[in-house]
Amino acid sequence: MENIILFDDDHWKSLLPLTYTKPIAELRVGILTISEKWKKRLAGKVSYITQDYLAEKYPIHISDNNLVINARLLPNDNIQDLIEQLELNDALLFDDTLIAARLNKAQFDRLIENQDIEELEGIDLANHEKYVHLLSRPYDVFLQNGKEIAKDYKILTYNRNSFPISYHNYPIKPDNIFISEGAEVTFSSLNATDGPIYIGPNCKVMEGSNIRGPFAMCEGSTVKMGAKIYGETTLGPYSKAGGELNNVVIQGYSSKGHAGYLGNSVIGEWCNLGAGTTSSNLKNNYADIKLWDYEKEGFSTSGLQFCGLIMGDHSKVGINTMFNTGTIVGVSSNIFGSNFPRTYIPSYSWGGAKGYTTYKIEKAFETMEKVMVRRDKELTEQDRIILQHIYHYTASMRNWE
Repeated sequence: MENIILFDDDHWKSLLPLTYTKPIAELRVGILTISEKWKKRLAGKVSYITQDYLAEKYPIHISDNNLVINARLLPNDNIQDLIEQLELNDALLFDDTLIAARLNKAQFDRLIENQDIEELEGIDLANHEKYVHLLSRPYDVFLQNGKEIAKDYKILTYNRNSFPISYHNYPIKPDNIFISEGAEVTFSSLNATDGPIYIGPNCKVMEGSNIRGPFAMCEGSTVKMGAKIYGETTLGPYSKAGGELNNVVIQGYSSKGHAGYLGNSVIGEWCNLGAGTTSSNLKNNYADIKLWDYEKEGFSTSGLQFCGLIMGDHSKVGINTMFNTGTIVGVSSNIFGSNFPRTYIPSYSWGGAKGYTTYKIEKAFETMEKVMVRRDKELTEQDRIILQHIYHYTASMRNWE
C-alpha cells in the first residue's frame, strides 16, 4: 500500500478562507475531496503536511517509501501514470513548483527541515502542462467542478450498477445517471445530457425538482421541493439545497434550503443561508470581478466575469440577505440585515451593511455545538484549538476592534 503524503505548499493562503480550518487536500472538488481522489486512485493511505495549528487533527505518517504529492494537484489519468512511475530520488517539477516526489525517510526529514536533497532527480513537466491542474484561488473549486464530477463519477461507478430510477421521474440519458443504495428521487427531472448525475447513498431529491448534470449529491444530502439546479454543482455530505443553484460547490453539512439564487460559488462546511438569500454572480457592467486576496491583503482582479459567494466554515446568513458579486466571507461570521454588505467580510464578523462587531469566540462555540449535535457530530477540543487560532490570527483584519 502506498504511503501518500499530501503537502500544503506556500500558496495555501491563496485558497483562504476555505483552508483556514483544513488542509488543502480536504477540499471537495467534484464528488470527492482531493485526499479521497488520491487514496482511491493510488490505493494508498493518506496523511498530510499542513499548517502547524492543523497538524494535530491532520497528522503526518512517514515510512521508508513516501509518495509526496502537492495537495493543490487535481489528479487525472496522465499525471497519475507519471507519479506511479516515480522511483526513489525522483521528483516532478512544474514552473519551479514541486508536484510530486518519492522519498525515503532520511530524504523526507531533510525536506521537512527545508534542507536540499542533493541526490533528488528532478523531472520537468514543461512539456506536460495540460496534465497539471493546480488549485490556485478559491474560485478554481467551482471552475474545475464539472470536470471533476465527470472524473470522480467514473471512479465511483466503475463495475457498479445503479439502483433503478423510479418510474414517476423523468430521466434524460439515464445511462449517465447513478442512483446509490438508500437514495430517494421523487417526481423529478434528471437531465444528464451535458454530464453525469450522481445521487449518493441515503440522499433525497424531493418532488418537483429539476436537475441538470454534471451534478453530484454526496451521502445524506437533500434537494428540497421544486429546486432548480444547473450543472457543475455539488452538494457535499448531509447538505441541503433549495431555490436555484448554478455551478455551486457546497463542501458539506451546510444548508441553502430555501428560495434565492446562488451561482458560481463555494460554501464551506456547517454554513446556513437563510430563506431568500441571494448572491449576484455578474456585475451590471459585465466587468472583470475583483476579489479579496488574502496573500496581498487587498483586492485583485480575478479575470472572471462570473463569481458569486465564497464562504468559510461555520458562517451563517440571515433571511433575505443580498450578496454582491464576488463576496468573500471568512470563518464563523454571522451576516444579516438589509442592503448589500461589503464584499470582504473577515472571520468572526457579526453584522451587515450597517456595520460590524466581533462575534466573540465563546458565543460562536455555543452556536457551533448546537448546530453540530443536530448531525450527531461533536465540536472536539482539536476543533476548538483550530478555531481559537483563527480567531486570534484574523483579529487584525477586523478593523473595528
